[in-house]
Amino acid sequence: MTVTNQQVAAHPFLKGLFEDDYYPDQVVTRGKDILLRLCARIEAEQPSDLAALYALTEVATEEFNALEAEFEAAGSEIETVAREEICEDFGFVASAYGFEDADVEELVAGRDW
Repeated sequence: MTVTNQQVAAHPFLKGLFEDDYYPDQVVTRGKDILLRLCARIEAEQPSDLAALYALTEVATEEFNALEAEFEAAGSEIETVAREEICEDFGFVASAYGFEDADVEELVAGRDW
């Protein structure tokens, strides 16, 4: 899962969650991996429009939905701070791949958190 976009490769995904002891690093790392897989898929599939991008982010959002149970099992949850951090990174990814006009709410429309 190598990304070639240097802006993405240098980005500290979910940094705020890693810095907060409330969020277990092993679960946050899985969230970071979800975002990196999303980036790899964007690079591989090269979506041509927002609809195609939203289809890719829908899959990543579903993975975060499943990750919620792991947060809860570790005594944590995807609450306000985590939601904001995750959504910011979805927005960053869209922008880094040229989709500056992507709606963050649409990027994570299928979220349960």
